[in-house]
Amino acid sequence: MSKDQYVLAIETSCDETAVAIVKNERELVTNVVASQIESHKRFGGVVPEIASRHHIEQITLTLEEALTQAEMTIDDIEAIAVTEGPGLVGALLVGVNAAKALAFAKQKPLVGVHHIAGHIYANRLEKEFEFPLLSLVVSGGHTELILMDEHGSFEVIGETRDDAAGEAYDKVARTLKLPYPGGPHIDKLAQEGEVSIDFPRAWLEDGSYDFSFSGLKSAVINKLHNAKQKNEEIPPQDVAASFQDSVVDVLSTKTYKAAKEYGVKQVIVAGGVAANKGLRSALKDKFKEEDCELLIPPLHLCTDNAAMIAAAGAVAYQQGHRSGYDLNANPGLDLEMYGKRGS
Repeated sequence: MSKDQYVLAIETSCDETAVAIVKNERELVTNVVASQIESHKRFGGVVPEIASRHHIEQITLTLEEALTQAEMTIDDIEAIAVTEGPGLVGALLVGVNAAKALAFAKQKPLVGVHHIAGHIYANRLEKEFEFPLLSLVVSGGHTELILMDEHGSFEVIGETRDDAAGEAYDKVARTLKLPYPGGPHIDKLAQEGEVSIDFPRAWLEDGSYDFSFSGLKSAVINKLHNAKQKNEEIPPQDVAASFQDSVVDVLSTKTYKAAKEYGVKQVIVAGGVAANKGLRSALKDKFKEEDCELLIPPLHLCTDNAAMIAAAGAVAYQQGHRSGYDLNANPGLDLEMYGKRGS
């Protein structure tokens, strides 16, 4: 690069209003996140209308804070990236329209980014990618194994058939009367318990890299309901430990098998559930004696943020991808089709 290139990104796909700036694709300049957890906690989950209204309130403030922290103005920015999908349509629309307005006002290139591509590229802010690589994406609504042969190319070789891992965590957490978001609370509780309950593991057909956690979720809920009817006490920490052991076993085993089959150089973990201590530990054990490198992002890059969107957007921008002012929120945006756009 002849000069430093700065990409500003906006992320509003769910309940985090975030703006970040990345320099030369891999150097994080600033990453500002306005969380809405406290607003949604009393409802036990994200309320889309409330999320959208909070984004409207926070988007300008977050943008100004990011530029202030970076000691920059929009004139210093090369391109503007924004999450176009998937996500909550009302929430996405706030970010997309803010990005379009900014791009139009300052005549800057606009780049729409897939949210999951962003989660994957969060790892590149820590370490350069080596292809082919395999990414395990585990977040609130996604559980996928994605093969990448080059930048911007995504092949989904396994995905959830029902509840994603994060959804199962939240539903089990509600049954255990744990606060929202449930994942971190179950993870913490699991560290105090013993794996004393034999919960099912859905391996599916031989050779399949798909996932299914609906049966596991139901088994946990039924176990707790039956115990309550019989006035039996089951230590909640043991339920959490046994549930997490089942989830982690399936995720880490299928990831390990896929990595061996496809002969990848790197295995990277992405998404909010990548912050789970049990999953991080299991994957490190699986790959400690393997030649392929395991990359797990730091905690602040696991959950939704705009740094990951800037990292993915900077690569897309370098590849010549541009979005028009007709860019719209796309809550069902397909990752493989996103990767093939313009090819």
